[in-house]
Amino acid sequence: MRSRLLLPALALAAALAATAFGPLPPQNPATAPNGNAGMHGDSASSDTTPYAGPGTGAVDWSRTALASACPTVTVGQDGYPVALCTTIFGRTPTVHLLDPANGDDLAALELPKGALFGGVYAYLDQNDALVAVDGNDDLLRIGHHRTGGGWQLTVDQRTPLAGAVPSGDDIVGLSPGWDGKVWFATGHGVIGTADTATGTVRTLATGEGVANSISTVPGHTAVATDHALYLLGQAADGTPVVQWRAPYDRGPGRKPGQLSWGTGATPSFFGPGDGTEYVTLTDNAAPHENLLVYKVDAGPVPVCTTPALTRWAASGTEDAVIASGRSVFVTNTYGYPYPALPDGAPASVPASASYQGGMARIDLNADGTGCSTVWESDVKSAALPRLSLGDGLIYTATVSGPTDAVGAQTFATYAHAVIDPATGAKVAGSTFGIGLLYNPLQMTGTTAPDGTLYQGTETGVLRITRK
Repeated sequence: MRSRLLLPALALAAALAATAFGPLPPQNPATAPNGNAGMHGDSASSDTTPYAGPGTGAVDWSRTALASACPTVTVGQDGYPVALCTTIFGRTPTVHLLDPANGDDLAALELPKGALFGGVYAYLDQNDALVAVDGNDDLLRIGHHRTGGGWQLTVDQRTPLAGAVPSGDDIVGLSPGWDGKVWFATGHGVIGTADTATGTVRTLATGEGVANSISTVPGHTAVATDHALYLLGQAADGTPVVQWRAPYDRGPGRKPGQLSWGTGATPSFFGPGDGTEYVTLTDNAAPHENLLVYKVDAGPVPVCTTPALTRWAASGTEDAVIASGRSVFVTNTYGYPYPALPDGAPASVPASASYQGGMARIDLNADGTGCSTVWESDVKSAALPRLSLGDGLIYTATVSGPTDAVGAQTFATYAHAVIDPATGAKVAGSTFGIGLLYNPLQMTGTTAPDGTLYQGTETGVLRITRK
């Protein structure tokens, strides 16, 4: 795997020596342990995990067929994986409980259907209940319970949010605050908090669209609309309050390989101190997106603005970044052939493009002003990568072969891949198979405490273990 280092050798060595990945963001008391709490690992959306993965040796893998795309796989303190999936036919959100011993489907619960993104983002709370929103705009806590010799998934708590959601709108992202309230954002830009103990809901309308999830750290919530990044706190009664708003370049239109017009990323908190000093986002500038980094307590002027993935003719991403210490890792999904788009998605600009892939590491300078690209790599990631702080490796899935709309579903080859974060080089890999059964659809993998890696695909979940 080729990787081009963009800093002189001595400068690169110094940069690596001065950079320690981590720390993890602070543990949110309202979620499962960091690394396993949600799609992006933790409520800060760092896309890191404390757990070592399968490593660089040989692996075994098995596939759990669920006839569903499974973007969110969580693992509770009891060790049982809980996945939120969307059925291929009907786009019905469905929760699955998997057997940690072999990946078998132990129980399933269908939820009322809503918008596409409503069946994507969820998190596991501190009691191993999945917190999700259904198509009726009810905020649910879904528990898994033994029933005789089997398992059952049940709605253990229901908080109606429909009164706070305008007609024709749907809830997209959600994340818990440190006080236990649940933050949410709708597709049309309503941001709110819900107190599930009292049923009290407070909202703020931005008038802008939201197509990604949201992130929380102590005292702050980050929401990316299709026009700006918002940092929010809350009033005494729970009403969201804008701390600052930072507009970004949303580009001339939705890029091919993205699902909406604007940023394709969930904002991520990170930093070398306590993991919350900075918040980062990619914009949608053309032809190359920019990585934007803001100091949380310094307002809406970025401390870093740098074009990302400039080795290719164009770049853009539908993935959140990995953000850890002073390092941010960005993947290029420009031209990635999604099999379906959300209702109302505008035509892409340009109308089509081939998928080239690519990944970059960008480091924030030691003084917190400015940043530098450390490397760009031709890793052709078909999944959202995850950085393990347990073994210092990045885990993802790659694609090779034809990646046009037809090829990605029928002829492309998908493989487990391990990336060295110091160089961007692929250091291990193992082929899964060909076609839609194995297509990860830019979904992220989750590593359990025992090192098992669960990777969602277009049709189910892959379970990957050290051989």
